[in-house]
Amino acid sequence: MGTDDISQHPETDRRLSELTLLYQFSNTLLSTIRINKLAHLVLTAITTPSSNLFERAILFLRNEKTDVLQGMVGVTRQLSEGLQIIGGHGTLGTRWDIGDAIIEQQRSTEFCSQVRLTRIEIDGICPLINKIVIERTLCRSDDALCQECTACRFIKQLCNGLFVAAPLVARETTIGMIVVDNQTFTRDITDDDLNFLQLFANQAGMAIENSMLYTRLEDAHLNLKDARERLVHGERLAAIGEMAANLAHELKNPLVTIGGFAGRLLKALPADSREHHYADTVVSEVCRLEKMLAEILAFSRKPTICFCNCDLEEIIRDCLAGCAATFEDQNIAVALQSNDLHLTVSGDANQLKQVFINLILNASDAMQGGGKLTITLGERFIKNKVSAVVTVEDSGGGVPQNLLPQIFSPFFTTKYHGTGLGLAIANRIIVNHFGTIEAHNSETGAVFTITLPLLK
Repeated sequence: MGTDDISQHPETDRRLSELTLLYQFSNTLLSTIRINKLAHLVLTAITTPSSNLFERAILFLRNEKTDVLQGMVGVTRQLSEGLQIIGGHGTLGTRWDIGDAIIEQQRSTEFCSQVRLTRIEIDGICPLINKIVIERTLCRSDDALCQECTACRFIKQLCNGLFVAAPLVARETTIGMIVVDNQTFTRDITDDDLNFLQLFANQAGMAIENSMLYTRLEDAHLNLKDARERLVHGERLAAIGEMAANLAHELKNPLVTIGGFAGRLLKALPADSREHHYADTVVSEVCRLEKMLAEILAFSRKPTICFCNCDLEEIIRDCLAGCAATFEDQNIAVALQSNDLHLTVSGDANQLKQVFINLILNASDAMQGGGKLTITLGERFIKNKVSAVVTVEDSGGGVPQNLLPQIFSPFFTTKYHGTGLGLAIANRIIVNHFGTIEAHNSETGAVFTITLPLLK
């Protein structure tokens, strides 16, 4: 055997050791799709004493929305000895694994906390970041381009000395970088270490990209599952709604007959008799059921809107005139504040009257002992467009705060005689008129605010 052959044995052994280690890394990176565990495995693998590479490692991932490199994990050699060797025959068949307890310890260190708070902007100022992100090549902090640069001070604060940054590349795109250093380790970072780091970073980049894609796919699957469940639920509700509409239609005719005969009996019976009281109860309950069925049919029926120019003040004055007897009986004072504005909107006057009558009667019901109803008309700029705004405010004490988010839901009511469809129908009408209706409480009662596009 010649002298040259003998001199090449150490180099061959080193190459074989590197390839074996790289193969073991590859097995390790393919062992999980959990992005959190994979990040810790990547950094622990290159800082563990058995690999004899680096003392500390930091993982940055690129946030494409904000275009920054965001610190994810930082691992030191002190907490990288928890790797477990798993399965296989011989060195090539093994891989490393890490337990949740070690991951938690690594995340709780001050070093890792500093890393997670670090954000590095990809703004083209730092030559090191440009070389990593744009050129996708490995870079040392003692390279000539970094000597006078202060832009990557965030990394320098973490490393306090010589460090090496390697890009994580997947599908010709830089998705992040790994930063390593030997803060207290006596061995220098050699060119062989850099070559190995570059090979390892290439594998890590693909593994992390696959993990991120799997996470996105899993999220998309969950979203599709939720959408399917909502669709099925919606179909069931539609079927129930159609059945309710048909049932309401079938019940309407018998109720009219019952109410008609009960009304005749009411007129024929002596006013002070027990039978007169019974007939009066039947008539009032039939009226309540007829109103309920009418609202169910109105809610289930597809609305048809006949758009025309409508004067909001005129519509509201008509509604107030129709409820004048109610205001007098319940001692309710009414104030209409129009500020001499002529608010004209495009809509169906009859449907808009239905909305305001519903709000006015609800306010009256809330003020059984008397009170004040204030209706204010005004204008407001919304998304650079002028809109008409109508507020209906009562002094009835308001709606319980925990019930406010539900008051526009179908069949939700706080009244004994209510169907829970009045505000739901009002909301649908306003939405069909391209407006909004909102509710909140004031110091004295409930305030409903209606916004509609204004014609000029």
